[in-house]
Amino acid sequence: MTTPGPFALRHGLPGFVGAALVAVGALGIGWLPLTSNMLDHPLVQALRSTQVGSLASGALVIIGLVILLQAWLLLGSELMSEGPRPALSAQFGVLALWAAPLVLAPPMFSRDAYSYYVQGRVFGQGYDPTTIGIDVIPGWFDDGADPMWVESPTPYGPVFLAIERGIADFAHPNAYLGALLFRGVALVGVALIAAFLPGLAVRHGINPQRAVWLAVLNPVMLMHFVSGAHNDALMVGLVVAGLALAAQQRCLWGAVAVSLAVAIKPIALIALPFVGLLWSGRLGRWRDRVRSWALAGLTLVVVLTCVFLVVDAGEGVLAAAFGTPAGVLTWLSPTTAVGKLLGMATTGLGLTQDATPLLNAVRLIGVAAALAIVAWLILRPGGRSPVRGAALAFAAVVVLGPVVQPWYLLWFLPLFAVTGLSLVEMRVAVIATAGFTVHGMIEATTNSDNIFDVADIVTYVVAFTVVAIVLLASRRERRLVLGPADGLALEPSTEEERAAAASMRWPARAPGSGSSTATNDRMLT
Repeated sequence: MTTPGPFALRHGLPGFVGAALVAVGALGIGWLPLTSNMLDHPLVQALRSTQVGSLASGALVIIGLVILLQAWLLLGSELMSEGPRPALSAQFGVLALWAAPLVLAPPMFSRDAYSYYVQGRVFGQGYDPTTIGIDVIPGWFDDGADPMWVESPTPYGPVFLAIERGIADFAHPNAYLGALLFRGVALVGVALIAAFLPGLAVRHGINPQRAVWLAVLNPVMLMHFVSGAHNDALMVGLVVAGLALAAQQRCLWGAVAVSLAVAIKPIALIALPFVGLLWSGRLGRWRDRVRSWALAGLTLVVVLTCVFLVVDAGEGVLAAAFGTPAGVLTWLSPTTAVGKLLGMATTGLGLTQDATPLLNAVRLIGVAAALAIVAWLILRPGGRSPVRGAALAFAAVVVLGPVVQPWYLLWFLPLFAVTGLSLVEMRVAVIATAGFTVHGMIEATTNSDNIFDVADIVTYVVAFTVVAIVLLASRRERRLVLGPADGLALEPSTEEERAAAASMRWPARAPGSGSSTATNDRMLT
């Protein structure tokens, strides 16, 4: 083990500088409500009201993200090398240093925190936010909420509705304070991920330090869960905690944690059947699995019933969860991109009046395929751990779903990190992180609310160029993307780790379904 202090400073300070630059840039192009007193600060005025200030803010964000990405790559290169492992406390010290400058800075990469605040005000005034838009609140725009969601019901569960109302009641009329408090909620989610991920990795025979590097110290985590303050952080934290508890055979508590995640965002329901598999045990028969799924489902019903009775709102959450996000058209979604391109082609050829019918058809096919994959992963768990199955299920829903946001990567990356990645998969994860970092640079510098925006084409060229340089800047960074395979895979490397991984994999067939336990066990080795 390396000494925590020097390690944290060596790797923490560069990322701290990068995050600090992003935080300063956020004063110019981050999201601030029109009611905020911060707009009267001379520095904020200079950054927001002049071309030079706008350009400087965008440059600071780009440079800061580049430094943060390079710090992450250098740390990964060291962890992937043979040598003494750092203590997990040292890595968490690095995380604290990287996150600290962003904690009080204006939200970047999304203004959802302000939408949470206004939704809390809607709830506080006696409305159910899952059945009505935020336009019932006078001054919602001044509070910083995104006009995109003004008429859309809230797609969040009753637990998060209660959090929204509590924060809105406490912070009102200070929307910026509300946004900072929602960032605090997101940090609780990050803390849950950091607390439960290492143990889950060890149970799967995976190096916990490398898993923490990939999933928790990831720049996308800092951009969207810390700076962006998305409630997905709390949902993912509860899912990771639930699966970790179930893997320890504390299955009831695991099911409760996942049920609470469902009460944050309903998409977390995907994880519950895999908690049921862990509850049945890897040698459980089919009837054991069915009984465990029933127990997990009963836990969900009890938890949600209690929450609904306490909160007394959220009855429209399922309709909102399926309808509200689907109204967004994003080229990050493969099915939306394919459907849109096909629709544009048929419209250009005069075969259709517009792109909508083909777009909807391709999206529907994608959703059906995702549901089929999830069902197959639940019913045929053989050859993989339930946690791996949950990772694949979330990935299928994201990739084939109608909407993809950059932070959706974090729905499944922690679960892949703890169950292992091959060399190719690791490189895909690194390149995806770099790609979403580029996306954040572009989103932040071309969609700001100040008077001057950097031309899109210039931003694209600069962002792609600097990130490409960072990825290929030195032998250490190149090794993660193009170098030799030795030691780069996130896989069990010792007999003890391989045995741990095998103990978490379910037999190819459930005992009693046509093959003996001994035969099944031989298939795992």
